Amino acid sequence: MADKQVDMPTKYDPTAVEAGRYQTWLDEDVFKPSGDKKAKPYSIVLPPPNVTGKLHLGHAWDTTLQDMIIRQKRMQGFDTLWLPGMDHAGIATQAKVEARLREQGITRYDLGREKFVNKVWEWKDEYAATIHKQWAKMGLSMDYSRERFTLDDGLSDAVKKVFVALYKKGLIYRGEYIINWDPQARTALSDIEVIHKDDKGAFYHVKYPFANPDDTFNGKHYIEIATTRPETMMGDTAVAVNPDDDRYKELVGKKVILPLANREIPIIADQYVDINFGTGMVKITPAHDPNDFLVGNRHNLERINTMNEDASMNERAGKYAGMDRFDARKAMVADLDEQGLMIKIDPIVHAVGHSERTGVQVEARLSTQWFVKMKPLAEAAIKNQKGDDAVDFVPKRFEDTFLQWMENIHDWVISRQLWWGHQIPAWYNKKTGEVYVNEEAPKDIENWEQDPDVLDTWFSSALWPFSTMGWPNVDAPDYKRYFPVDTLVTGYDIIPFWVSRMIFQSLEFTGRRPFKHALIHGLIRAEDGRKMSKSLGNGIDPMDVIDKYGADALRWFLSTGSTAGQDVRFSYDKMDSAWNFINKIWNASRFVIMNLDENTKPVVPAADKWDLTDKWILSRLNDTVKHVTEMFDKFDFGEAGRSLYNFIWNDFCDWYIEMSKEVLNGDDEAAKATKQDLLAYVLDQTLRLLQPIMPFVTEAIWQAMPHDGKSLVTAAYPVDHPEFSNAKAESDMTSLIDLIKAVRNIRAEANAPMSTPIDLQIKTSNANLQSVFEGNRDFIDRFVHPKDFEIGADLTAPKLAMTAVITDAEVSVPLAELVDLNDEAARLDKEVAKFTAEVQRATKKLGNERFVANAPEDVVNAEREKQADNEKKLAATQQRLADIKAQL
Repeated sequence: MADKQVDMPTKYDPTAVEAGRYQTWLDEDVFKPSGDKKAKPYSIVLPPPNVTGKLHLGHAWDTTLQDMIIRQKRMQGFDTLWLPGMDHAGIATQAKVEARLREQGITRYDLGREKFVNKVWEWKDEYAATIHKQWAKMGLSMDYSRERFTLDDGLSDAVKKVFVALYKKGLIYRGEYIINWDPQARTALSDIEVIHKDDKGAFYHVKYPFANPDDTFNGKHYIEIATTRPETMMGDTAVAVNPDDDRYKELVGKKVILPLANREIPIIADQYVDINFGTGMVKITPAHDPNDFLVGNRHNLERINTMNEDASMNERAGKYAGMDRFDARKAMVADLDEQGLMIKIDPIVHAVGHSERTGVQVEARLSTQWFVKMKPLAEAAIKNQKGDDAVDFVPKRFEDTFLQWMENIHDWVISRQLWWGHQIPAWYNKKTGEVYVNEEAPKDIENWEQDPDVLDTWFSSALWPFSTMGWPNVDAPDYKRYFPVDTLVTGYDIIPFWVSRMIFQSLEFTGRRPFKHALIHGLIRAEDGRKMSKSLGNGIDPMDVIDKYGADALRWFLSTGSTAGQDVRFSYDKMDSAWNFINKIWNASRFVIMNLDENTKPVVPAADKWDLTDKWILSRLNDTVKHVTEMFDKFDFGEAGRSLYNFIWNDFCDWYIEMSKEVLNGDDEAAKATKQDLLAYVLDQTLRLLQPIMPFVTEAIWQAMPHDGKSLVTAAYPVDHPEFSNAKAESDMTSLIDLIKAVRNIRAEANAPMSTPIDLQIKTSNANLQSVFEGNRDFIDRFVHPKDFEIGADLTAPKLAMTAVITDAEVSVPLAELVDLNDEAARLDKEVAKFTAEVQRATKKLGNERFVANAPEDVVNAEREKQADNEKKLAATQQRLADIKAQL
């Protein structure tokens, strides 16, 4: 056996393997599109991470899946583009920078808009550099020459064009509405930027006295109103009842005195009021509740805003002006109680909206904002899903999530009271108030003032798949070649935020779906199933994981550890298993490379030189290539990983390499050369299959062995070789492996070490099986070490022997000195029970008419074959058990 020096340590060291490798790839420009116009294009755009901090495990999962797809397509000869970029992330980034400034004792207002925005750009540069390092550490094969940022000039041009076009079409409008308001960030929020949490609160039951002292209800001179928000009472402009509520018909039209304000307000009738909830009477505060706003519109009620932008009370709140909203609540409750107007207080726990970004309780605030009219855009998106250009959601169930959102969508508030973002391209005439909306500023700019608000960050990221390709220039080379994008990979949590918006904006402005496939994955959770979060202290930095296990181990775990669309739980035990698997690959590769000659090439020798193990491994390799390719095409990476693991660990390492040692240690130089070429070929093809998932270690091994080409990144991906498929070789080899396993199990049961000489007897009437065993005596000798070896149809097992049943054969090992017949009978009893259970399971399954009718034909046939095989094994085991018992 050759034993040449190889620069591969005996233990896999990811730090050493990964060092410098990424920079080499960048230097060699292997991540850029091939430029081959004859090749079919394939594109992915990276969901742009926010420049708010470091990447988390969710980003690692998301980017690993994209990298696997693009790496495989690149190897398959596609002209691939994976376009990277980052998102300015409006409110999220501004909140981070403002928090940093607060630590220095200053606010954005102290700096002014221009200087503050410069500070945010400094933050962006700092965290973009961090993200670049993390991308490199993950091994992501993106084309950095095309990297984009949502605030760069090209994307800003696209944003302005879209805004102006929607405005001129009547789909963007400005109006006074109730919106979600973040009093800390002092900006509007969309519905999906509000997180509802259970907070302790109360129902405050308050007396609203009649304005006319002669009016009564149920003998009382007041009506009872329950509210959870007494701090908004100063903005009440009516009390409402349902017009169909017979209890209160006589009250409609009467007036009551608003407590604390001493102001008369009417009692009105409106269908909005739920007859069965509470007292059936509700206070109407049009400036502080979205439903009350609509009621107020219907009844022409005044809108009284009683709060400032920071949620402190304003002058309309009377004596409470200047108080924080929650302090005002306490003061008002105390005053109501002192004036005898508080009936009772019932503690409750209720869902309250909080800002996703700052965490503070959101206010419903009357505000003038810019909106997108969503109904026509949503209808177009829904209609498109019924046509040929529909987005293919994977898994399919997430299409329902998208459609439900589109069917129930509200107008989208797109203005944000921030300084960081795309400033709205609208100007107001300083004298006339005229509104001017255009991509360019008015020529007489001195007479105009631009709207200070910026656009919701999702407005620009909704254009990402086409704006990054050069749109609105429809003749841009990348737009013409790579749009629509082939695959989008993202989590299910941002289908409403981002996926849906990309779809309706792309349909509106390009006439096409933005991407062909939307691969939706789940969330990364802690080992106990809880969501990872700072507050729980259970977050895990993917860079720390890479430092310990290597990027390839993390990528293997993330890509193969779950079913599409399902959440995955991070586990250090699974990371240990991933590292162990790579270490197995490393050591197997090291053995192969050490045993190659200088003339060895990763090629397939002539078929007449193949032995059974060669035919088998090539057939198994081909099955694996086909299955992994099929699973990648279906985005079923978990199944692809299982297939690769089984082939590498079981077929290649445990059996083919071990059996190759018989030839490598032999004297037949021609057979040795054949075996070396095949070992190199199978290893080469295996590394190519693994490269999309484990790019670092596969490149390192590939560079250490005979190869053609400069990098595995651009090597050809394995393809189906029908001439390798060999069902007979797989069946024969399975029988040989089953025989070896059976004898090893017998030795283990009898505590007979491999050095103990044994006799081996195989009873079979299957002529092919007999030929297989006799033709592979060398392998049987190596793995079983028999002293005497008999094969025949008429053999009788010795009285003192241990037996095992394999398909079409009974294996007996006479161990007179080592075997107790009672123990052997007990063991065979367990075997009978095992085979009986298998037969019963198959019988039940095949007796299920729905299974037989609906399952694929090959699945049903495989189940029938398994049933027949187990029936034979059961019969043989029962017969052997009867023979043993007859001798007791």
